[in-house]
Amino acid sequence: MATIRLGDTAPNFTADSSMGTLNLYDYLGDSWGILFSHPADFTPVCTTELGTAANFKPEFDKRNVKMLALSVDGADSHNEWIKDINEVQNTSVNFPIIADEDKKVSTLYDMIHPKADSNLTVRSVFIIAPDKTVKLILTYPASTGRNFYELLRVIDSLQLTAYHKVATPANWEHGNDVVVSPAIPTKEARELFTKGVEEIKPYLRMTPDPTA
Repeated sequence: MATIRLGDTAPNFTADSSMGTLNLYDYLGDSWGILFSHPADFTPVCTTELGTAANFKPEFDKRNVKMLALSVDGADSHNEWIKDINEVQNTSVNFPIIADEDKKVSTLYDMIHPKADSNLTVRSVFIIAPDKTVKLILTYPASTGRNFYELLRVIDSLQLTAYHKVATPANWEHGNDVVVSPAIPTKEARELFTKGVEEIKPYLRMTPDPTA
């Protein structure tokens, strides 16, 4: 079982889901993607997460990100669980949940961590770019629910830095100043970033968010 690292091509797969058979690459098309796994259906933290994810879907849509969840239970179980999620989270789960009963996808993406649980997937997150490369990997313990504001923040950063020669500093949010890429000399940076460049140190130059 190969470990997936940043920059690797996300392995393609075809699997059953709560919305029928799904092929990852066909489903994503030219969009960004976020794949997040759950230990099991009918578990409390996952119920809050999937409800939150459904409520955040308009924000992911705005960013051209398609959502995809996974657990090792079957599609019938997923569809029964979705009823609970919709009820208690006052939402409508509007993205597929992969049924990975044979653990094929979990194994492909190294989501089974035996020292945490030998049978259930850990809370993994993969963000996949339109070229199908993996841009972010996060792994949470079973007891800690994910922060979807942080996932949106990371996507904003990934999309900004994919198309502009900048990086984002600590606690950055869309609209805040960004870091000029170290590879660009300051003279060139001042020509490139017409909103201005502040040189704090020769290696630390800030400029306003070019998309704000």
